[in-house]
Amino acid sequence: MDTQTLPDNVLTTQLKKVVNWARRSSLWPMPFATACCGIELMATASSRFDLARFGAEAMRFSPRQSDLLIVAGRVTIKMMPVLQHIYQQMTEPKWVISMGACASTGGVFDVYATIQGIDQFMPVDVYVPGCPPRPETLIEGIMAIQRIIDEDGLPPAGKRRPLQLAVEPSYSPAAQPLGIPVTVGGKVL
Repeated sequence: MDTQTLPDNVLTTQLKKVVNWARRSSLWPMPFATACCGIELMATASSRFDLARFGAEAMRFSPRQSDLLIVAGRVTIKMMPVLQHIYQQMTEPKWVISMGACASTGGVFDVYATIQGIDQFMPVDVYVPGCPPRPETLIEGIMAIQRIIDEDGLPPAGKRRPLQLAVEPSYSPAAQPLGIPVTVGGKVL
């Protein structure tokens, strides 16, 4: 078929590309936030960082309506069965972001009651480092999942492996509006 003969209001593409575009542009995250990482997770939806630009602003608090689980903060042994149950109830394909040092490695809480990394109990696709991580870093983690959705498409049933990516910050923070100095690595910017 010659695309030159088509009218201007007709677009041709592959069905796979349309499906991937729709899936990556409509991620519905389910926050599982505890402590300080939860505040940074909430900040990503604010007007300053605007998670809506990436189609992930519709936070769902029902696992059956979400496809992206964001575990932000420390998880205790008593919370883990609940978190696993939430993960099992999510629709396929589903993605998991481990946000912060506590969710990824236990952080500074090297005690018997704190899980030393949620990847021991469920597959993790993207690790977002930091204590607590900045909202920009979480947005980079969401963008990493979107890139993989674009490349892979729909996985075959039961064949999906977690990505296990670690996101590194690639930004320099701007000055705060109140004149508070910003420090990165002990250096004042």
